[in-house]
Amino acid sequence: MASKFTELAIDCADPHALARFWCAVLDYEVQGDDDGVVTIGSPAVPEGGKRPGPVPPTLTFARVPEGKTAKNRLHIDVNPTDRDPDDEVRRLLDLGAQRVDVGQGTASWVVLADPEGNEFCVLADRRP
Repeated sequence: MASKFTELAIDCADPHALARFWCAVLDYEVQGDDDGVVTIGSPAVPEGGKRPGPVPPTLTFARVPEGKTAKNRLHIDVNPTDRDPDDEVRRLLDLGAQRVDVGQGTASWVVLADPEGNEFCVLADRRP
């Protein structure tokens, strides 16, 4: 049997603010808040890892003292499921994302950064 991808841990300065941003992006909810570590996940799977079978991964935000200093080596890709990719980019910008250039050129995806500068992509041609 192989391992399952169940959680992505993200270091940040403000776990609560970043959790709110990503909850709005992914339609997730806070599932845990313990001593400054905030975990969010899909409301469709409230029991998370205790459920057999495929489970959408949770995101865990932990406060660290140091700031981000370089381009992420691992990033999240999101796919709009109920709107045009351009409309989704506008929605994410309204939530606090910023456009960034990481050398993507004229790619079919858009690179944004969350409120703490973590890059992520909005894909235009994949559907989950």
